[in-house]
Amino acid sequence: MTVARSVLLFLLAALAEIGGAWLVWQGWREHRGLWWIAAGVVALGAYGFVATFQPEANFGRVLAAYGGVFVAGSLAWGVVVDRFRPTVWDIVGAAICLAGVAVIMYAPHK
Repeated sequence: MTVARSVLLFLLAALAEIGGAWLVWQGWREHRGLWWIAAGVVALGAYGFVATFQPEANFGRVLAAYGGVFVAGSLAWGVVVDRFRPTVWDIVGAAICLAGVAVIMYAPHK
């Protein structure tokens, strides 16, 4: 159950961080206004709290692993929200990142 909880927390963190960054992007670069930016800042703040619920106690390990989730999640966000079409190399790169997440977070570290 701990791995499932950890994966769920990574997914929630990705949604908050990537969604927050996207809202700021939309507010500023696409001129949608300060409310979009404010919502993005709130979502980015939520990301910071979600990460604290990871079962792993080492901040550096959690943040390093989350980097791989962020890479894959950003590509997925682009596909779903912005109709981005990743290349095979985008997908291979994201898979490598997720393999790194699995090693960093779930391999025995004793």
